[in-house]
Amino acid sequence: MSGEIAVPLLPCRSIDEIADFYQMLGFERTYWQTKPYPCVGLRREDLQLQFFGLDGFDPETSYGSCVVLVEDTMALYEAFAASMRRTHGKVLVSGIPRMTRPRKRKNTGNASGFSVVDPGGNWIRFFHNTEAADDSVNEPSSQLAKATQNAVVLGDSKGDTRQAARILDSTLTRHRATAPVTDLVEALVYRAELALRLGDSPQAGALLEEVATAELTGEQRMSLSEVLANAADLEQARSADN
Repeated sequence: MSGEIAVPLLPCRSIDEIADFYQMLGFERTYWQTKPYPCVGLRREDLQLQFFGLDGFDPETSYGSCVVLVEDTMALYEAFAASMRRTHGKVLVSGIPRMTRPRKRKNTGNASGFSVVDPGGNWIRFFHNTEAADDSVNEPSSQLAKATQNAVVLGDSKGDTRQAARILDSTLTRHRATAPVTDLVEALVYRAELALRLGDSPQAGALLEEVATAELTGEQRMSLSEVLANAADLEQARSADN
């Protein structure tokens, strides 16, 4: 058989809240009902999602999740980020809803992925279609790079922000002065993102200031272009919240 279509049906607190959020991201509403239970369907190109409302539902405790395979995770991320900037003046990087940045994850065969955590607390996980991706597995160049990889698995895949921060803090304490500058910048930017998720804007600001003063060659800046773009988004989000 071929041509099967699966449409995830996920919980939420309010279908109005969910519809507003996804329409902001460029989805169109395809279905709506309030009885016998609230339900809304949304579509963006070939991606379809449906949500049902539950009285008293707490998004913080949601286990709702699904995986979406796409050809270009960065292009989709940038489209979502642009929508967030138009509506909120920033990329949503903390709280609920929020969005993580595309990163390669060692627990998915090094495929690049990002997640949208919607107002229902559902994790919509976007990854490269394995047939379209060219993701080579690279060994980390330093202990700090290895720790960053592990932190990304905990923070972006599992959602354990505090443990991800602990891993990076411990390794930064031991290897901050000796790690390659590119590994240090990547770790600092991710730690700043974790700080914002934890509501610690002052720490995020200090980490981003350290990134801004790092001495980088033109080639290093080019290799870190996505990381530095994330740093700019984090600073924008931090400034908007202060």
